[in-house]
Amino acid sequence: MSTTAHAGAIRSRLSWPNRIVMHPLAKPTLFAALSLPMLYLVWAAFADALGANPAQAMVRALGDWTLRALVLALAVTPLRVITGWSALVRLRRMCGLFVAFYASMHLLAYAWLDTGWDWAEVVHDTAKRPFILVGMLAWVLLMALAATSFNGAVRALGGKAWQRLHRLVYVVAGLAVLHFYWMRSSKNDLTEVSVYAAVFIGLLGWRAWRRWGPR
Repeated sequence: MSTTAHAGAIRSRLSWPNRIVMHPLAKPTLFAALSLPMLYLVWAAFADALGANPAQAMVRALGDWTLRALVLALAVTPLRVITGWSALVRLRRMCGLFVAFYASMHLLAYAWLDTGWDWAEVVHDTAKRPFILVGMLAWVLLMALAATSFNGAVRALGGKAWQRLHRLVYVVAGLAVLHFYWMRSSKNDLTEVSVYAAVFIGLLGWRAWRRWGPR
């Protein structure tokens, strides 16, 4: 039996949600969907549709999409366990890589639009402003997770060490919320911060309950 035929036979035995996720178009579709915000922001920048302060709008929008992608990446495992849609695991890596992508675009937009590529100013801001410091720490951790997200890294590190390293994603989530909180606190606008904090606490609580809760 050919590889394609074998994959088709496996899909035919799965539930319909798992069959959808296992379809060859599932990953390209997810890639396109997660790319749309970036494409829209690029179009909006050229069309002068980012409002009165386009630089600030671009930086903040990329930060917002980093948080949204992070929620999606962290929700994959709970959704997989609760629904039984085991095939969702094949989409988790792509979600995580898009978190790293949007975080990197957020950082680059800040370095370009706020400082004009003045890296001395970036270093000065990082040392002086706590919300930039925790954002930088979150980005560094994300880069470590992205760099070790591939199968070769799992084999090189060993399964248990790889899992311990990738649990740092919850540290990233905490730093991201703290970064967002400090950025918004001066404007007394904490509604979105509270929503993201509640979501991340819920996802972390679910994992803790799964690990240490009653059997």
